[in-house]
Amino acid sequence: MNPNLKKVTAAGLLVTIGIIFGDIGTSPLYVFSAIIGSNKIEPALVYGGVSCVFWTLTLQTTFKYILLTLQADNKGEGGIFSLYALVWRYRHWLYFPAIVGAGTLLADGIITPPISVASAIEGLNGVPGLESTIVPGNFLTISIVIAIISLLFFFQQFGTKVVGSSFGPIMFIWFAMIMFLGGINIAHYPQILAAINPYYAIELLSDHKVGGFLILGSVFLCTTGAEALYSDLGHCGKKNIQVSWIFVKLSLLANYFGQGAWMLRSDNRDLFVDAQHGKFLVMKGVTALNPFFEMMPHWFLLSGIIISTLATIIASQALISGSFTLISEAVSMGFWPKITIKFPTNIRGQIYIPSINWLLWAGCVGMMLYFQDSEKMQAAYGFSITVAMLMTTLLMFYYMKFVKKWAQVLIFIILMVFLTVEFSFFLANVSKIKNRWPFLVFEFTLIFVMYIWFKAKKITNRFLMFENLSNFIPALKTLSDNHDEAKYATHLVYLTKSNNKRAIEKRVLESILTKRPKRADVYWFVHIDRTDEPYTMEYQVEEIEHDKIIRIEFRLGFRIQPRIHLLFKKVMEDMVEHHELNVAANENEKALNKLNISGDIRYVIIQRFLSVENEFSLKEGFILNSYFAIGKIAQSDKKAFGLDWSDTDIEKIPLVLAPAQNIPLKRIGAH
Repeated sequence: MNPNLKKVTAAGLLVTIGIIFGDIGTSPLYVFSAIIGSNKIEPALVYGGVSCVFWTLTLQTTFKYILLTLQADNKGEGGIFSLYALVWRYRHWLYFPAIVGAGTLLADGIITPPISVASAIEGLNGVPGLESTIVPGNFLTISIVIAIISLLFFFQQFGTKVVGSSFGPIMFIWFAMIMFLGGINIAHYPQILAAINPYYAIELLSDHKVGGFLILGSVFLCTTGAEALYSDLGHCGKKNIQVSWIFVKLSLLANYFGQGAWMLRSDNRDLFVDAQHGKFLVMKGVTALNPFFEMMPHWFLLSGIIISTLATIIASQALISGSFTLISEAVSMGFWPKITIKFPTNIRGQIYIPSINWLLWAGCVGMMLYFQDSEKMQAAYGFSITVAMLMTTLLMFYYMKFVKKWAQVLIFIILMVFLTVEFSFFLANVSKIKNRWPFLVFEFTLIFVMYIWFKAKKITNRFLMFENLSNFIPALKTLSDNHDEAKYATHLVYLTKSNNKRAIEKRVLESILTKRPKRADVYWFVHIDRTDEPYTMEYQVEEIEHDKIIRIEFRLGFRIQPRIHLLFKKVMEDMVEHHELNVAANENEKALNKLNISGDIRYVIIQRFLSVENEFSLKEGFILNSYFAIGKIAQSDKKAFGLDWSDTDIEKIPLVLAPAQNIPLKRIGAH
């Protein structure tokens, strides 16, 4: 995390507003349209809808995420994988809620850009002269939305260094605008403030004429950005998020209350009050218009739409960056195959993952073509986020119990409150499944890949055989000094999974000593230790045999890309500088060393393939066959560990985990 953002400053707050609150901040564009739906605009519906939004933002966003979940920061980083890193040691099965939470969060992310951008562009329908041109669902509107989304994904490869500095000011203008517009309408109809009373929410949820309890599925849209908010914790820091949320929440509430006030005072509706019964009667209702744009003055509409479009682009940008971060963490923690990760700028933490970028682009374009307008997207949006929130709540339980060690009574109360709220949202959103089959395919694919990759690594790691390296030191020295054997490399480097400094994989020793022996002047064994901290970059060196057998232990944070060749050369330079290593074994290499050219370095990557000799159980066979099938399209170990192609050899060996036994083969004929 940027040290300048650890303290609460005006600059820090501005950056936070630009990066953190884009998703939840643009929800006023479509939340009330979804709540009203095809219902007549009755005061009971409006008051109840505003009340539901108020208490959702208060309980779910403010209390759960802003005050509680942000406490679970992993050395300043947030997100479901950071939370998992804090609690995994307490229950072995907690990998599953982490996988489900990450998969569902990524999957619902493919609808956030199209629903936000489409909601903003569709506002042009109210601009004089464009009523018949910008129509929700028509070819031109869909094309404009897809063009904006495509440009957004195209520019990801260049990073956001240039435009990133404008995110804060633009989002500040956005929040100031929605607060001002909402405040004007509240001033004209201050009675709407009574919606703070939860009675209106309870009354609405029990009214089956407007959908009753199921209307929570639409209300939930106002808090869908809360999970992403936690994932972006590392960008700005907890204090900046908590302080800036005061302004953001006031802006959101002012706009939601303002939309409610506009609907109740609109000249498009004839509302009458029956004083005797104290009920509102509706004679006429119009629901086809978006109250967000309708409450804008006509002279300001075009400017408002431009600001709204910029805000949705920024919100989408933050979501895409968050997806890159999430996948990067998944790779580091063994939940995702190795893939190409690039660093488009020198800003720490800003990454670009081409495969995920274009996968998300295809998903967003597919969603736009499938749903065609924002109203239909509203009917499918939110289900997966409720699942992600439930998974976070589950992991938070173990964080509160084992890490914070809070009183059990307090944990029980907190858990019951949030489980009640989130299960209510979940049940209300279940009805959306019929509208979201494309999401289910995407979600299950993401979860399947993460599950297979994690479980297969656990299975294969069980069968790793290690040897005491001390027993093989004489053999390695003899081989190294045997000048009758052709030299394989000056410095021979193997990556090892052994946490024990005196142990090494049996397959590594077999690679060096058997078949064609690999003679080298120095044998290096490199181990990578992934830390729970995000940006650790440390190393230790142990000379097992002076200038002959050396082990390097890299301690890298889970957000650091392991560029081993670069790091290894840096270690060699440090050792030479401190006279711990003599890289020049002969006169020729001494000459090269004077020219700052290091000796010959060869990396050997041992690549396993599944042997036909195995006999697995049905479950393990499915997991391992899927694992190796996925591995064929994953990034190679050479690229994943930042190794030069010219300096790396791939050695393939069969993987025999469950060898066939009791083979019923009989010999016939004479012995």
